[in-house]
Amino acid sequence: MTAHLLDGNALARTYRESIRARVKAVRDAGGEVRLDAVLVDSGDNGARVYAENQGKTCRELGIEYKLHELASSSTYDDIAGRVLLLNNEEHVSAIMLHMPLPAGVEPYRVQRLIAPEKDVEGVNPANIGNVVYGRSSLAPCTGLAVVKMLEHTHQELRGQCCVVVGASDVVGKPIAVLLMRTDATVISCNKWTHDLGELTRLADVLVAAAGVPGLIKADMVKPGATVIDVGVNRVHSSDGKTRTVGDVDFEAVKEMASWISPVPGGVGPMTVAMLLLNVIEAAERRGKAKKPA
Repeated sequence: MTAHLLDGNALARTYRESIRARVKAVRDAGGEVRLDAVLVDSGDNGARVYAENQGKTCRELGIEYKLHELASSSTYDDIAGRVLLLNNEEHVSAIMLHMPLPAGVEPYRVQRLIAPEKDVEGVNPANIGNVVYGRSSLAPCTGLAVVKMLEHTHQELRGQCCVVVGASDVVGKPIAVLLMRTDATVISCNKWTHDLGELTRLADVLVAAAGVPGLIKADMVKPGATVIDVGVNRVHSSDGKTRTVGDVDFEAVKEMASWISPVPGGVGPMTVAMLLLNVIEAAERRGKAKKPA
């Protein structure tokens, strides 16, 4: 048995077409769809490239994109002040904060200031709380990507055993909570979990989000399980070059699983698509909120 491939690139293209149509509908009705992103110069060229690519994708979908670039010397007050200004800007539909921030500036302190209705990364504690309570909210993009990819397999998650390996605040925990909302039985594992393989072999759905290259081996996977690989790790090959791999031993595990997502080309493209999905969701909600009762 060789697993079906959960192609994140192909699925993301489908979502982008849907988003494009929804953006056009908002604009045709006289509304605005605009994403404002804050980028603090950290010398991290990867962050800048990501921001530029994000802007290009937004423009392709008809989303207005404005990048606010702050100096590397920016303080908490500088960054927080910009976020608060954007909260109050009527034309701004959505706000996101690029990482990393300068040393000494804790991301949480800034993220909690983003207005919940504009928080398209789902990082404001109010939005995270709404995810826990099962209320309508802008969910964290990676967790949302995992759930949408699972929906694509058309399997019933209710009552299924879902094991999430990795319990970070921004990835593992939100994934576990979103899976709980499907009425799945969810096991959350972390670096202190004993006998990890015994738990992963119980999983009908196994989500690897630990940030450890090749952590999940074939003998840790239940035959026929769906395996979602969230890990993004840069490793050195024998030829000295670097390559991107996931947390799953893909070649071995694909012979055990029924569905498997690759790295790259799996959760990554879908996470970007979910950010844009949250942008149009935020814009549509703002439009409805401004209509008279």
